[in-house]
Amino acid sequence: MTSVPGPVNQPQPAPGAVHTAPPDGFGPDGFGTGGASPHGFDPHGFGPGGSGPEGWPTTPPAGYAAPEPDRLTRFVLRLYERSPRWAVPLAALGCVGIGMSYAMLSNPTHADPDAAPTCLLKLTTGLDCPGCGGTRALWYVLHGDLPAAARHHFLFIFALPFLAYLFVAWAGSQAFGWRMPELRISSKAIGGFLAAWLAFSVLRNLPWAPFTSLYV
Repeated sequence: MTSVPGPVNQPQPAPGAVHTAPPDGFGPDGFGTGGASPHGFDPHGFGPGGSGPEGWPTTPPAGYAAPEPDRLTRFVLRLYERSPRWAVPLAALGCVGIGMSYAMLSNPTHADPDAAPTCLLKLTTGLDCPGCGGTRALWYVLHGDLPAAARHHFLFIFALPFLAYLFVAWAGSQAFGWRMPELRISSKAIGGFLAAWLAFSVLRNLPWAPFTSLYV
């Protein structure tokens, strides 16, 4: 009977020697899926002491140090940390109050016939911008005339209750710790609203009826 020769250049164990398998599934040639390779590399760290091939480090270098904030940023941060919890909501409420006061005092519903538009797009092109009519709509809302407000900017009137609720919920949580029901608005709903706003901005500038009734 003839014996089948082993693989070429494959070392054969000596007679009587105890055969031990290489660690972590290495084949007889010393290479495999785990354990130390014949070159001394750690398969989990690529080399002695956690270094990669040819001594490359396997741990990422330390990140860049965060830049020091400037004086204005440090001042704002200190002011925010030392201010009471109701200060930020009160400041936001003040901004909203200023906008409402401007709409009430300026009365944008009455203007001279030859007065130049305050909107840059309307001044240069004669077209209504996406926000044209919003101040007049707010003026009518403050006077309780919702049909006239919707006539000047329907989407603003539609979004106003949602914006008011979000503001009250945020301000109440920040200032008094209120836990009002969260208003969840999905990204699809926001995308649909922006698409409707874009369509409204285009339709209100078309020179045909009934779209001419949307022009302000």
